[in-house]
Amino acid sequence: MPGNVMQEKVKTGDDRTMSVALAGNPNSGKTCIFNSLTGARQHVGNWPGVTVEKKEGRLVSGGRQIGVVDLPGIYSLGAYSEDEVVARDYILLERPDVVVNVVDATNLERNLYLTLQILEMGANVVIALNMFDELKGKSMKVDAGKLSHALGVPVVPTVAIRNEGIPELIRRIVGYGAPGARDPLRVDYGKELESEIGEIERHFKSNEELTAKYPSRWLAVKVLEGDEGVEKIIGEGPVLEAALARRNEAVKRLEPLAGDDIGSLIADRRYAFISGIAREAVARSAPAGVGLSVSDRIDRVVTNRFLGLPIFLAAMWVVFQLTFTWGAPLADWLDGAKGSTAEAVAAWLEGAGSPVLLTSLVVDGIIEGVGSVLVFIPNIFLLFFAISLLEDSGYMARAAYIMDRMMHTLGLHGKSFIPFLVGFGCNVPGVMATRTLENRKDRLLTILINPLMSCTARLPVYVLFAGAFFGARQGLVVFSLYLLGLVLAVLMGVLFKKAFFKGETSHFVMELPPYRMPTLKSTLLHMWERGASFIRKAGTIIFAAVVLIWLLANLPPGVEYASKDSILGRIGGFVAPVFAPAGFGTWEAAVALIAGLLAKEVVVGTLGVLYGVGEEGLAGVIAAQWTPLSAYSFMVMTLLYIPCVAVIGAIKRETNSWGWTWFAIGYTLVLGWVMSVLVFQVGKLFGLG
Repeated sequence: MPGNVMQEKVKTGDDRTMSVALAGNPNSGKTCIFNSLTGARQHVGNWPGVTVEKKEGRLVSGGRQIGVVDLPGIYSLGAYSEDEVVARDYILLERPDVVVNVVDATNLERNLYLTLQILEMGANVVIALNMFDELKGKSMKVDAGKLSHALGVPVVPTVAIRNEGIPELIRRIVGYGAPGARDPLRVDYGKELESEIGEIERHFKSNEELTAKYPSRWLAVKVLEGDEGVEKIIGEGPVLEAALARRNEAVKRLEPLAGDDIGSLIADRRYAFISGIAREAVARSAPAGVGLSVSDRIDRVVTNRFLGLPIFLAAMWVVFQLTFTWGAPLADWLDGAKGSTAEAVAAWLEGAGSPVLLTSLVVDGIIEGVGSVLVFIPNIFLLFFAISLLEDSGYMARAAYIMDRMMHTLGLHGKSFIPFLVGFGCNVPGVMATRTLENRKDRLLTILINPLMSCTARLPVYVLFAGAFFGARQGLVVFSLYLLGLVLAVLMGVLFKKAFFKGETSHFVMELPPYRMPTLKSTLLHMWERGASFIRKAGTIIFAAVVLIWLLANLPPGVEYASKDSILGRIGGFVAPVFAPAGFGTWEAAVALIAGLLAKEVVVGTLGVLYGVGEEGLAGVIAAQWTPLSAYSFMVMTLLYIPCVAVIGAIKRETNSWGWTWFAIGYTLVLGWVMSVLVFQVGKLFGLG
């Protein structure tokens, strides 16, 4: 192993922004370290050309600007999913100055598999040995010095949630060498495989342009593994043809002798290498496996085959109760502030001699329309806060595990519940998250039913109607809608599976991280990341939509504002009879649903514009013109009918098929209408109307 990798080389007079990539397994605390390094100086987008989330931030240390990129959480660089491709390509092609490999100290052997693969690529690696404080509870000790010596890279013990070790980690990052300063790690793959690696490597060494970009041995190992992604990087030509020919010979000769495929043989040798390191660096004060950890004891209850699902549903019910109990006073205050602002602005504009049309645009369109949506910011932020607590504590992984078992029973892919969980925040990333599913049939199936997950864009509609009619039971009512979406998604999944996607369901191995106490800083950051997107949408899409609605409510010239004779009224009047059997056959309701195709939050803004809300507020107008049964039926329709245009675009992009896209539009519209009619008509039979 090279000795120069431990020498710190501080660059003096270099004002170039240093690039740092964070890589690690899911649940290793990578995001927590990213937040500790960058604080609020970060932004989220997508990687160019793909739908995987990209998080970037920056920090300044000793006058040095450092850009930090948080790579997707992955277990290996095998390029079996888009997350792995993004991580590998960034390290390989962008060549960051330093790769901070975040390793869970309590699961060293599992985490080091990714570490070896990064080191084999020749990257400058600093290991953040995270969750170091949890070793004591597991009767374990990890010698960071021995681990550093074995791997030939700096190892910094950290406890990211308490910011311990972060200053030392930053010092190591700043003091590291330039890309390519260290030799790639060499793992001994055994006599037979090493012989084949050497022969394949010989072909690559003949191409100086190729080996100037990539380590020749790493290329040889990846080709021997059968990594098609690396083959694309190499490019077609005589060098690749010769390397593949040699690999094919090795496969024919070695796999029958070993009784296993070459990829598995390579993985076995890596794990053997890791096992040797672990024996040197890890010490246990008690025999492995003796006694149950706190996480194990909790899991005996919360993941129990009989108790797991009821506990999950109870947890979600508590979340919604708290969201509405704590959020209602703040929402009422904002609603009052909106009304006062509208009156004050109207009086000021009239006093300044403003044209009636401009006053109407500002007050009826912008303040009442956008303001009707912003009123629900407290509820949305509280919901994100509660969900972040569950995620950071480790419970949401248990929720996925619990649903995984149920979904396998119903013939669905268990891993599909991960995009479902994402869909509760927003269906767009929920649809995008299906790229982690390896099977195309499973991806299509999950994409089709993901829009049935009740995203937070529907929440303002629920809060408005539930608050107007159901009082203390509004949390339970909204919870029933989320549950209805989940149940219908499962049922539609079974139907589609039998009709379109027949075949065996593949299995999914899910890791359950240990329970941890969430930190306020991390939870608030997660809440803000998600909530801020809602505010941005209110300032762009919702603003544009309510202005368009206001304009159509004033046309043709001379009609009464937001009347049945306006263009908006005529459109609503034409569509309204379709919704009469569902209990909301008014033109205002029809227009609101049509506007909701732009973004579901616009439904509330549209009603605010159309009803010309006065002192009693939108909830008061709703309560006077609707019934509890028609209100619940309308919420069911909002939950299920056609997804917004952003989700439709995501479905088209991910399926690459207008056929499946139109199918998703059609079946959700029919399902929404049927379920809302069913709710209303059955409710009337029981005297609830």
